[in-house]
Amino acid sequence: MTALRHRRLAGTALLAFAPLLLAQAPAPDAPKPATPATLAAQRAAAAALPQDDGRDADFAARGFVGTRADPLIKAADGRTVWNLAAYDFVAGAAPDTVHPSLWRHIGILRRHGLFQVADGVWQVRGFDISNMTVVRGASGWILIDPLTTRETAKAALELVNEKLGPRPVKAVIYSHSHGDHFGGARGVIDEADVKAGKVAVIAPAHFMEETVSENVMAGAAMGRRANYQFGAGLVPGPAGQIGSGIGTAVAAGEITLIAPSDTINKTGETRTVDGVELEFQIVSGSEAPSELNVYVKPTKTFLSSEMTTCSLHNILTPRGAKVRDARIWAGFIDEALQTWGPRSDALISSHCWPRFGQGEVQSALAANRDNYRYLHDQTVRLMNRGETMHEIAEALQHPPELAKDWFNHGYYGTYSHNSKAVYQFYLGWYDANPANLNAHPPVERAKRMIAAMGGSAKALAAARKAFAAGDYRWSSDLLSQIVFAEPTNRPARLLLADSFEQQGYQAESGIWRNQFLMAAKELREGVKTRATSSQSNDMIAAVPTQELLDSAATRFDPGKLGGRTLAINLVMPDRQETAGIEVSRTTMIGRLKPVAQPAATITGPRRMMLGLLFMKLPLAQLEMAELKVEGDRAAVEAWLAAIDPLPGAFNIVEP
Repeated sequence: MTALRHRRLAGTALLAFAPLLLAQAPAPDAPKPATPATLAAQRAAAAALPQDDGRDADFAARGFVGTRADPLIKAADGRTVWNLAAYDFVAGAAPDTVHPSLWRHIGILRRHGLFQVADGVWQVRGFDISNMTVVRGASGWILIDPLTTRETAKAALELVNEKLGPRPVKAVIYSHSHGDHFGGARGVIDEADVKAGKVAVIAPAHFMEETVSENVMAGAAMGRRANYQFGAGLVPGPAGQIGSGIGTAVAAGEITLIAPSDTINKTGETRTVDGVELEFQIVSGSEAPSELNVYVKPTKTFLSSEMTTCSLHNILTPRGAKVRDARIWAGFIDEALQTWGPRSDALISSHCWPRFGQGEVQSALAANRDNYRYLHDQTVRLMNRGETMHEIAEALQHPPELAKDWFNHGYYGTYSHNSKAVYQFYLGWYDANPANLNAHPPVERAKRMIAAMGGSAKALAAARKAFAAGDYRWSSDLLSQIVFAEPTNRPARLLLADSFEQQGYQAESGIWRNQFLMAAKELREGVKTRATSSQSNDMIAAVPTQELLDSAATRFDPGKLGGRTLAINLVMPDRQETAGIEVSRTTMIGRLKPVAQPAATITGPRRMMLGLLFMKLPLAQLEMAELKVEGDRAAVEAWLAAIDPLPGAFNIVEP
């Protein structure tokens, strides 16, 4: 009787406190805490991690000189582009909502300031997603990789001059053709000094071509997907953004570019820059299509740019890019190990923290090499046995011999994603099963799948059951089908957000976490875009006119011209260029030579042509400025109307 009475009292108490409990429960469209299944997954992950011997924390802290007093770096208009204090919350044990390995990683990665690497070599870390390496020359600074934006680079150089004494910049070296390694150029040097020969700008062969080409054709899609990869719009915090694997985040300032004045063409080339002897290794085709490493000979310091960092990298980035060659990547690391490993006392990179000591340098290079080579060779082995990319990704596990090194973990790239990339590199997306040769597109497939399951109510019930069991992969698969079949099904949308969120909490990869949490956020709040950075006229001016014409052609809709054909000339006196546009019933072809009998000729500076083709500015508005139209103006209007505007934010996790 007493036990029964206690149970009745407990039940009465719960009923009495029900309003309070309900008031404290998260709203259906709010972020949720970690579930019991996620808690169990985090405990299992922690138990499987290698022992932390403290080396990484020691290496990351070693040589600290100081940091910026004001944590906020601002643009000229007062807008904050970087906050050094954004990750100050990272301390103590990992919260339930963060993978314990990722929490350890961001705890080391968040350090910021100026650090001495060797006598005459420093790095500014934590002022952007990348590092700026500083080498003391005979009369000034040699800067390797001036960060992503004008503002962060300027702040980094100010810190260097404040702590080490002011010196002029004598040279800038771009390690490769990605924006986070050259975008801050105008924050540290003046183009006039480059043209006058006072400052050298050194880059690998084909740097300019690769810099301007990668994001031209697929720029809209890459930009939207990059918001997912880097968690643009996610707030750093235990239930939010926890870095990007190789850095914390991407600065939101202005990307600039100054063209190189000197080019490195092959491995083994040397330069004496402001009295410092430098050796170069060309590693184009590994992480970037145009890339080099730098050996600072007097200090025995090897800069491995982005070939080796504190994480397994991406063979194919989630934002989208050309697939990289993992075999060649491993080969470049082996070449570095054989050539510079025995004579390097420090291994630094353009992301993350250094490694010190000749033995440490050699073992790190060897382990990185083996990680990429194992990933490549075992994927190909299974591929040649007939396994598909999804089967390989499920089967291929990180071997303990490689996983014992923290820097081989997938904080950025993952074995799952990279094995699929290796498969794609050799065989493409098709798995040779004809059922996948002409499959229905997502919405039609979803509608048929949900109908076959007996309707969305049954599918939702199955998804709830999977979610309750902690099977988030299956629940999100089912729920995604419902959302694509019925985009307004709010219960399915919210449960899908919850399912993605738990997978984000469990992810060791910072960018996998970002993608899951971005998906959850958009399902709950709708699509909201946020630019991570803005491009200046430097990037636009660097794009060859032919590339721009070809890019505009990818937005040409022949149906809007109703089968009409026409030809138009574009005359750009400021560039001394004339382009001829030929429009057939199906395609638009642009060439850097005039057509013989144009329907119209448009004359004006190239920036106005870009205004017409890319910003879709009204023709009449530009005619009031410098633009001149001769001939059939109606034909010009019809042609411009047939070119779609630049795409805005498109849906990813819903139709």
